[in-house]
Order: sequence, then C-alpha cells, then structure tokens
Amino acid sequence: MRILFAEDDATIRASVSRMLRKATFAVDEVDNGRDAVDFLLSAPYDLAIFDIMMPEMDGLTAVRKARDAGNKTPVIFLTAKDALEDRLNGLYAGADDYITKPFAFEELIARIHVVMRRTASPVISDERTISDLSINVRTKKVVRAGKEIPLTGREYAILEYLFKNAGAVLSREQIQNGVWGYEYEGVSNMIDVYIKNLRKKVDEGFDKKLIHTVRYLGYVLREEA
Repeated sequence: MRILFAEDDATIRASVSRMLRKATFAVDEVDNGRDAVDFLLSAPYDLAIFDIMMPEMDGLTAVRKARDAGNKTPVIFLTAKDALEDRLNGLYAGADDYITKPFAFEELIARIHVVMRRTASPVISDERTISDLSINVRTKKVVRAGKEIPLTGREYAILEYLFKNAGAVLSREQIQNGVWGYEYEGVSNMIDVYIKNLRKKVDEGFDKKLIHTVRYLGYVLREEA
C-alpha cells in the first residue's frame, strides 16, 4: 500500500514516515502543498495524509485542487487545527477523515484501515489468487496449496506488489519504489535478496514456479503453462 505524506515539519514527517514504513506501507514524503498536488496527480497512491498549515499551498487548497482535477485518492488530514470549524472545512474540502495532533500512532493506523475499507470498491475481494497461491490483503495471510506461508513484513509487501501487478515484468527500481517509495534508499541487491527468500518460501518444493526472472529486466509473478 502506497501513501503520500505531506507535512512541513521535518521532525514529524520523519517520525511518522518511519512508523508507517515499519507498518509495511510505502511512503513518499513532501514538505509543501504544491508538491503534494503534483505528486498526487502524477502517481497512483492508495492514500494521502496531509497537514493543513503548509507553505506554498495549504492542505485545504491542495485537496480541493486534486479533487477538481478528478483525483479520488482517499485523504486524511493530520493537523494541529482542532476547532470544529476546521474539521468541517477539512471534510468539505474533500478529505475522508480528520485527525488532530497530538495523536496516537495506533489510532492513525486504525483510521487508515477504516478509510481504505470505506472507500474500497465493494466488488473487490480481499483475496488475490494465482494458481494455488493466494494472499489476503486485509489479514496479510499467504497460503499455497492449502498451507499457510509465514513471511516477514517486507517479504509480504513485495509479494503483494507482485500480485497487484501480476503478469507485468517489474524492474528492481519499480519494485523498490512501489513498495517503499522514492525516498527509501537501500543496498543495490536488496530486491534480489528478498526475491530469493520469497522463492524459497513460495516456490520451493512445487513443480509449478510462480515467481520468474526475466533476464536484464526484472521479475514477474505469473502462472506459466
């Protein structure tokens, strides 16, 4: 799940982004409202978290501009402005929820899940399946041939991203940016190591392999005849 976080306070931005990544979300960070709109309109996000009092463009204006441009990404305001009028203005601007600072991180995570459930299409199931491998995007449960497979948070995040793009060949950079966001900097062979671990857990012992390497290009999750 990919989140855009717009917050001008560097300390808060770093702290919240770190906790979101620890919860296996991919996070892109911006420090002003103008960049927030540009990012929101130029890349697919599952959710955006906006402060209201930001330089260049305030959060209310940023959300209105995104909505006027047809963007429907769910938005949560995370702000120190706690008056009833502020909350109403935030919701009327197009936000899906409103949280005031200071806040408990556990509440933010809970609100994220509530917003995602409320805004998700009812026809989309929590289950994703390819061949005899399935994942549940809500419970994070992974099962192959009826047997549950334990994965680390990062292994699961990569597998879910492969499911989301099943059949498409993804470069290492695409996987890294899609799972952790543009701000994340890891070692050069990090994706290769995680894919190797995933293969051991998901494909080892099965005649039909589902995670494939496409030479010079990257990786793909697909069922081959």
